Amino acid sequence: MNLRLRLIAMNFLQFFVWGSWLLTIGAYWFQTKQWSGAQFGAIFSTMGIASLFMPSIAGVIADKYINAEKLYGIFHICGAAVLFCVPMVQSPGLMFWVMLINMMFYMPTISLSIAVAYNALKSDGKDIVRDYPPIRVWGTVGFIAALWTISLLRLETSSGQFYVASAAALLLGVYAFTLPACPPRFQRRDNQSWLDTFGLTSFKLFRDARMAVFFIFAMLLGAALQLTNAYGDTFLHDFAKMDAYKDLVAVRYPAIIMSISQISETLFILAIPFFLRRFGIKTVMLISMLAWTLRFGLFAYGNPGSGLWMIVMSCIVYGMAFDFFNISGSLFVEGQSDPSIRASAQGLFMLMTNGIGAVLGSSISGLVIEAFFTYPDQSKDWHGIWITFASYSLIVAVLFMVLFKHKHDRAAAEALAAKLAH
Repeated sequence: MNLRLRLIAMNFLQFFVWGSWLLTIGAYWFQTKQWSGAQFGAIFSTMGIASLFMPSIAGVIADKYINAEKLYGIFHICGAAVLFCVPMVQSPGLMFWVMLINMMFYMPTISLSIAVAYNALKSDGKDIVRDYPPIRVWGTVGFIAALWTISLLRLETSSGQFYVASAAALLLGVYAFTLPACPPRFQRRDNQSWLDTFGLTSFKLFRDARMAVFFIFAMLLGAALQLTNAYGDTFLHDFAKMDAYKDLVAVRYPAIIMSISQISETLFILAIPFFLRRFGIKTVMLISMLAWTLRFGLFAYGNPGSGLWMIVMSCIVYGMAFDFFNISGSLFVEGQSDPSIRASAQGLFMLMTNGIGAVLGSSISGLVIEAFFTYPDQSKDWHGIWITFASYSLIVAVLFMVLFKHKHDRAAAEALAAKLAH
C-alpha cells in the first residue's frame, strides 16, 4: 500500500472513532439516561480537561522517548477498552470519570496523527501544504461515515454508539503499528535549559509576540468549536417536542443533517493550500471567525421546516469555519516550529484549542445558558443562545483583525512550502 493510502486509512479511522459518539452523546444523555443538563456540561468538558495536559505530555514523549506511531497505537487501544465500558456506567458522576479517561487517551492522538503524517510526507519528499489536506479530508469522510452509521442503525440514543467507536479504535490501534516510523528527534545537550529538561521547549513559541497572539486566538476559536459540538445535535432533537416538526426528516435523523457540516469540510480542506498561499494565515483565520459568526446566526433563525435551508447553510459554512482554523492553524504551527519539537508544538496548539479553549467554552456557555436561556420547565431559548454565540464570534474576529500583526508575503509562503517539504 502506498504512503498516501496508508495515511488516508489512518485519518479515516481517527475521526470515525470520534464521529461515532461526539455529536450523538447528547441525545443518549438526555433522552435515554435523562440526566441533567448541568451534568452534561461537565461530561462534555472532559475533552477540554484532557487536552490541558495530555497532548503536551504525549508530544514530549514522542519527541524524546518513543516513536510517535507506536504511542499513537497504544493510546487508541487503551481508548477502545474504555469506550467498551461506557455503556456499563449507570451514574452521571462515574460517567464523568470514565469519559475523562477516554479523552485522556483520545485527545493526544489528534496531534500525534498530524506529527506522524507530516513526518512521513516530509521523509517522502512531499510538500505538506499541498499534499496533506487531500489526505486529511478522509478524516472528515470517516466522521461522516460514523454519523451515518450511527444514525441509520438508529443508535443515536443507544449505548451501541460506544461499541461502534470501541471497535474502530481497536482496529486503528493495531493498524498504527504498521505506519511509517516517526522516531524521536530530540537531542540531549549538556547545557540544555530547564525547558528542555522537562519537555516544555515548545512553550518558547510564546516569546514571539505574533505566535503568542495566534495561540490566544486559537484558544478563543476552540471555545466556538466546543459550542457547536455540544449543542448542535441537541438543538435539532429539541424540535421533536413540537408537533409541527417532530415527524420531519431533520428531527428524525439529526445526525445525518449535521453530517452536512463534515461533507462541507471535505470541500474546504482541498481549498486550504490555495487560500494559504494566496492570502496568508491572517486572512484565512479571519475568514474562519466570520464563518463561525454566520454558522451561529443561521442556527438562530433556522428550523426543520420552512427554515431548513438556514440549518443546511449553517452546516455548509461550518466546513469553512472548522478547516480554515484547525488545519490551517496546524500547518502554520508546523512552519514556525523546529523539527525537534514537531509533536510538542502540535500538542501546544491542541492545548490552546481543544484544551483551554474547550474548557472555557463548555463551562462558561453552560453557566450562561443555565442562567439566561433556560426556562423553568428546562426548555431552552435557542434563538437567544445562538445569537449570543454569533456575537461572541464576531467580537473575536474584530479583535483578531486589529491585534494579529502578520503581513502576508506570497513569495515567502512559497519558500515556506518548499522548506516544509524537506
